[in-house]
Amino acid sequence: MQLPFYKYQGTGNDFIVIDNRAEIVPVDDRDLISFLCDRKLGIGADGLLLLENAPGVDFKMVYFNSDGNESSMCGNGGRCLVAFAKQLGIIDVMTTFIAIDGIHTASINDDNIVRLKMQDVPELKEKPGYTFLDTGSPHHVQLVDDLEKLNVRKEGAKLRYGLYGAKGSNINFVEPKGPNTFRVRTYERGVEDETLSCGTGVTAVALAMHHAQKATSNSILLEVEGGNLEVQFETNETGYTNVFLVGPTQLVFKGTVECKS
Repeated sequence: MQLPFYKYQGTGNDFIVIDNRAEIVPVDDRDLISFLCDRKLGIGADGLLLLENAPGVDFKMVYFNSDGNESSMCGNGGRCLVAFAKQLGIIDVMTTFIAIDGIHTASINDDNIVRLKMQDVPELKEKPGYTFLDTGSPHHVQLVDDLEKLNVRKEGAKLRYGLYGAKGSNINFVEPKGPNTFRVRTYERGVEDETLSCGTGVTAVALAMHHAQKATSNSILLEVEGGNLEVQFETNETGYTNVFLVGPTQLVFKGTVECKS
Protein backbone atom coordinates (compact mmCIF):
# COMPACT_ATOMS: atom_id res chain seq x y z
CA MET A 1 0.00 0.00 0.00
CA GLN A 2 1.31 3.43 -0.97
CA LEU A 3 0.46 5.78 1.89
CA PRO A 4 0.72 9.55 1.23
CA PHE A 5 1.99 11.61 4.15
CA TYR A 6 3.18 15.07 5.15
CA LYS A 7 5.89 15.94 7.65
CA TYR A 8 5.25 18.95 9.91
CA GLN A 9 7.14 20.43 12.82
CA GLY A 10 6.25 22.96 15.50
CA THR A 11 9.32 24.31 17.36
CA GLY A 12 11.10 21.03 16.63
CA ASN A 13 8.27 18.74 17.76
CA ASP A 14 7.84 16.75 14.53
CA PHE A 15 4.91 14.75 13.21
CA ILE A 16 3.85 12.54 10.35
CA VAL A 17 0.50 13.97 9.23
CA ILE A 18 -2.03 12.03 7.14
CA ASP A 19 -5.39 12.99 5.68
CA ASN A 20 -7.46 10.08 6.98
CA ARG A 21 -10.92 11.31 6.03
CA ALA A 22 -11.21 8.26 3.75
CA GLU A 23 -10.06 6.02 6.65
CA ILE A 24 -7.06 4.67 4.77
CA VAL A 25 -4.88 4.15 7.87
CA PRO A 26 -5.32 0.91 9.85
CA VAL A 27 -5.39 2.64 13.24
CA ASP A 28 -5.29 -0.63 15.19
CA ASP A 29 -1.93 -1.56 13.66
CA ARG A 30 0.46 -0.43 16.38
CA ASP A 31 3.46 -1.93 14.58
CA LEU A 32 2.72 0.10 11.45
CA ILE A 33 2.48 3.34 13.41
CA SER A 34 5.71 2.71 15.31
CA PHE A 35 7.40 1.80 12.00
CA LEU A 36 6.30 5.07 10.41
CA CYS A 37 7.68 7.04 13.36
CA ASP A 38 10.96 5.10 13.54
CA ARG A 39 13.85 7.47 12.77
CA LYS A 40 16.06 4.75 11.30
CA LEU A 41 13.66 2.36 9.57
CA GLY A 42 10.69 4.60 8.81
CA ILE A 43 9.94 8.27 8.14
CA GLY A 44 10.83 9.40 11.65
CA ALA A 45 8.74 11.56 13.98
CA ASP A 46 7.69 12.16 17.58
CA GLY A 47 4.21 10.98 16.62
CA LEU A 48 1.54 10.39 13.98
CA LEU A 49 -1.35 12.81 13.42
CA LEU A 50 -4.51 11.83 11.56
CA LEU A 51 -7.03 14.35 10.27
CA GLU A 52 -10.47 12.75 10.19
CA ASN A 53 -14.11 13.72 9.71
CA ALA A 54 -16.33 14.46 12.69
CA PRO A 55 -19.86 15.91 12.89
CA GLY A 56 -20.31 19.51 13.99
CA VAL A 57 -16.64 20.52 13.68
CA ASP A 58 -14.14 21.16 10.89
CA PHE A 59 -12.18 17.98 11.62
CA LYS A 60 -11.12 15.44 14.23
CA MET A 61 -7.56 15.11 15.51
CA VAL A 62 -6.27 11.61 16.30
CA TYR A 63 -2.77 11.38 17.74
CA PHE A 64 -0.42 8.43 18.28
CA ASN A 65 2.90 8.52 20.09
CA SER A 66 5.94 7.09 18.34
CA ASP A 67 5.51 3.84 20.30
CA GLY A 68 2.29 3.19 18.34
CA ASN A 69 -0.15 3.90 21.17
CA GLU A 70 -2.91 6.48 20.93
CA SER A 71 -1.98 9.39 23.15
CA SER A 72 -3.54 12.13 25.19
CA MET A 73 -3.68 15.70 23.81
CA CYS A 74 -0.65 17.08 21.97
CA GLY A 75 -0.50 20.87 21.81
CA ASN A 76 2.13 21.21 19.10
CA GLY A 77 0.42 18.42 17.17
CA GLY A 78 -2.85 20.32 17.35
CA ARG A 79 -1.16 23.44 16.02
CA CYS A 80 0.41 21.48 13.14
CA LEU A 81 -2.89 19.84 12.26
CA VAL A 82 -4.53 23.26 12.05
CA ALA A 83 -1.85 24.28 9.52
CA PHE A 84 -2.46 21.04 7.62
CA ALA A 85 -6.22 21.68 7.54
CA LYS A 86 -5.54 25.12 6.08
CA GLN A 87 -3.25 23.60 3.46
CA LEU A 88 -6.01 21.16 2.48
CA GLY A 89 -8.50 24.04 2.16
CA ILE A 90 -10.71 22.72 4.96
CA ILE A 91 -10.34 25.94 6.96
CA ASP A 92 -9.27 29.54 6.41
CA VAL A 93 -8.29 31.62 9.45
CA MET A 94 -10.46 30.20 12.23
CA THR A 95 -11.32 26.61 13.09
CA THR A 96 -13.05 24.37 15.58
CA PHE A 97 -11.96 20.76 15.91
CA ILE A 98 -12.26 17.86 18.33
CA ALA A 99 -9.40 15.95 19.95
CA ILE A 100 -9.24 13.25 22.60
CA ASP A 101 -9.71 15.83 25.39
CA GLY A 102 -12.64 17.65 23.76
CA ILE A 103 -13.34 20.68 21.57
CA HIS A 104 -10.61 23.16 20.62
CA THR A 105 -10.69 26.41 18.70
CA ALA A 106 -7.72 27.93 16.89
CA SER A 107 -6.63 30.64 14.49
CA ILE A 108 -3.79 30.72 11.96
CA ASN A 109 -2.19 33.69 10.23
CA ASP A 110 -0.37 34.04 6.91
CA ASP A 111 2.95 33.16 8.56
CA ASN A 112 1.52 29.86 9.86
CA ILE A 113 1.56 31.05 13.46
CA VAL A 114 -1.17 29.08 15.20
CA ARG A 115 -2.98 30.23 18.35
CA LEU A 116 -4.61 27.14 19.86
CA LYS A 117 -7.10 27.23 22.72
CA MET A 118 -6.28 24.59 25.29
CA GLN A 119 -8.61 23.16 27.94
CA ASP A 120 -9.26 24.97 31.21
CA VAL A 121 -7.08 23.82 34.11
CA PRO A 122 -9.09 23.89 37.34
CA GLU A 123 -6.50 22.26 39.60
CA LEU A 124 -2.76 22.27 40.18
CA LYS A 125 -1.23 19.98 42.80
CA GLU A 126 1.70 21.48 44.68
CA LYS A 127 4.11 18.83 45.94
CA PRO A 128 7.50 19.16 47.67
CA GLY A 129 9.86 20.20 44.88
CA TYR A 130 7.42 20.03 41.96
CA THR A 131 3.92 20.76 40.63
CA PHE A 132 1.59 18.30 38.90
CA LEU A 133 -1.24 19.33 36.55
CA ASP A 134 -3.15 18.12 33.50
CA THR A 135 -3.21 20.36 30.41
CA GLY A 136 -4.77 17.71 28.19
CA SER A 137 -1.84 15.45 29.11
CA PRO A 138 -0.37 14.88 32.59
CA HIS A 139 2.68 16.98 33.44
CA HIS A 140 5.27 17.12 36.20
CA VAL A 141 6.92 20.57 36.45
CA GLN A 142 10.18 20.93 38.36
CA LEU A 143 12.59 23.84 38.73
CA VAL A 144 16.27 22.94 38.33
CA ASP A 145 19.63 24.69 38.28
CA ASP A 146 21.91 24.53 35.24
CA LEU A 147 19.27 23.08 32.92
CA GLU A 148 21.68 22.99 30.00
CA LYS A 149 23.82 20.30 31.63
CA LEU A 150 20.92 18.16 32.87
CA ASN A 151 20.62 14.63 31.45
CA VAL A 152 16.93 14.95 30.63
CA ARG A 153 16.54 11.44 29.27
CA LYS A 154 18.04 9.83 32.38
CA GLU A 155 16.43 12.05 35.01
CA GLY A 156 13.11 12.22 33.16
CA ALA A 157 12.86 8.45 32.91
CA LYS A 158 13.55 8.11 36.66
CA LEU A 159 10.58 10.32 37.48
CA ARG A 160 8.33 9.09 34.67
CA TYR A 161 8.54 5.49 35.93
CA GLY A 162 9.70 5.86 39.53
CA LEU A 163 7.19 8.46 40.65
CA TYR A 164 4.26 7.81 38.29
CA GLY A 165 4.50 4.09 37.52
CA ALA A 166 3.48 2.35 34.31
CA LYS A 167 0.90 4.97 33.33
CA GLY A 168 3.53 7.65 33.70
CA SER A 169 3.63 11.39 33.24
CA ASN A 170 5.49 13.83 31.04
CA ILE A 171 8.38 15.44 32.92
CA ASN A 172 9.30 19.11 32.48
CA PHE A 173 12.50 20.62 33.85
CA VAL A 174 12.45 24.42 34.10
CA GLU A 175 14.91 27.25 34.63
CA PRO A 176 13.97 30.97 34.86
CA LYS A 177 15.62 33.10 32.16
CA GLY A 178 14.13 36.52 32.83
CA PRO A 179 10.88 38.27 33.76
CA ASN A 180 8.06 35.91 32.71
CA THR A 181 10.49 33.89 30.58
CA PHE A 182 11.45 30.28 31.24
CA ARG A 183 13.69 27.70 29.61
CA VAL A 184 12.04 24.26 29.36
CA ARG A 185 13.27 20.77 28.52
CA THR A 186 10.77 17.92 28.43
CA TYR A 187 10.88 14.14 28.69
CA GLU A 188 7.80 12.79 26.90
CA ARG A 189 6.15 9.52 27.79
CA GLY A 190 5.32 7.47 24.69
CA VAL A 191 8.38 8.89 22.99
CA GLU A 192 10.44 7.86 26.06
CA ASP A 193 13.05 10.49 25.38
CA GLU A 194 13.58 14.23 25.37
CA THR A 195 11.75 16.05 22.59
CA LEU A 196 12.71 19.44 21.18
CA SER A 197 9.37 20.88 22.29
CA CYS A 198 6.14 19.87 24.03
CA GLY A 199 3.05 22.08 23.68
CA THR A 200 1.05 20.72 26.63
CA GLY A 201 4.33 20.76 28.56
CA VAL A 202 5.09 24.46 28.11
CA THR A 203 1.43 25.19 28.86
CA ALA A 204 1.83 23.30 32.14
CA VAL A 205 5.06 25.14 32.92
CA ALA A 206 3.52 28.58 32.31
CA LEU A 207 0.56 27.86 34.59
CA ALA A 208 2.71 26.22 37.27
CA MET A 209 5.14 29.15 37.34
CA HIS A 210 2.29 31.65 37.57
CA HIS A 211 0.60 29.58 40.29
CA ALA A 212 3.86 29.50 42.26
CA GLN A 213 4.24 33.28 41.82
CA LYS A 214 7.42 32.83 39.81
CA ALA A 215 5.72 34.76 36.98
CA THR A 216 3.54 37.86 37.17
CA SER A 217 2.21 38.20 33.61
CA ASN A 218 -0.70 36.42 31.93
CA SER A 219 1.50 36.02 28.85
CA ILE A 220 4.61 33.90 29.35
CA LEU A 221 7.47 33.13 26.96
CA LEU A 222 8.83 29.58 26.93
CA GLU A 223 12.21 28.83 25.38
CA VAL A 224 12.47 25.21 24.21
CA GLU A 225 15.16 23.30 22.34
CA GLY A 226 13.37 23.90 19.02
CA GLY A 227 12.44 27.59 19.38
CA ASN A 228 10.04 29.77 21.36
CA LEU A 229 6.39 29.41 22.33
CA GLU A 230 4.01 31.71 24.16
CA VAL A 231 1.26 30.76 26.59
CA GLN A 232 -1.56 33.21 27.32
CA PHE A 233 -4.23 32.69 29.97
CA GLU A 234 -6.72 34.18 32.42
CA THR A 235 -7.37 33.24 36.02
CA ASN A 236 -10.70 32.59 37.73
CA GLU A 237 -11.91 31.40 41.13
CA THR A 238 -10.93 27.79 40.51
CA GLY A 239 -7.87 27.94 38.29
CA TYR A 240 -6.99 28.90 34.72
CA THR A 241 -9.23 29.58 31.74
CA ASN A 242 -8.91 30.93 28.19
CA VAL A 243 -5.54 29.22 27.91
CA PHE A 244 -3.84 29.63 24.52
CA LEU A 245 -0.70 28.06 23.10
CA VAL A 246 0.89 30.24 20.41
CA GLY A 247 3.74 29.42 18.06
CA PRO A 248 5.02 28.63 14.56
CA THR A 249 4.34 25.60 12.38
CA GLN A 250 6.15 24.41 9.28
CA LEU A 251 5.54 21.92 6.49
CA VAL A 252 8.90 20.17 6.13
CA PHE A 253 8.23 17.76 3.24
CA LYS A 254 5.66 15.40 1.80
CA GLY A 255 5.86 12.00 0.13
CA THR A 256 4.58 8.45 0.05
CA VAL A 257 5.70 5.45 2.04
CA GLU A 258 5.32 1.76 1.20
CA CYS A 259 3.33 -0.06 3.87
CA LYS A 260 2.19 -3.65 4.17
CA SER A 261 -1.53 -3.71 3.31
